[in-house]
Amino acid sequence: MAKKRGNRVQVILACTEQEETGIPGISRYITTKNRKNTPDRLELKKYNPYLRRVTLHKEIK
Repeated sequence: MAKKRGNRVQVILACTEQEETGIPGISRYITTKNRKNTPDRLELKKYNPYLRRVTLHKEIK
């Protein structure tokens, strides 16, 4: 069965505060978004296990 073609795409969210601190490790999350409803890049607050707190994660791809 063929895969459905649609507006839903996978995006990668990366922590913005991780680079500034110099602590090793990369906090990234994978999620999906509807390209038609949200054409801009996503910005979500997610948990960063390296910093042990909730930080802002931005879409990188």
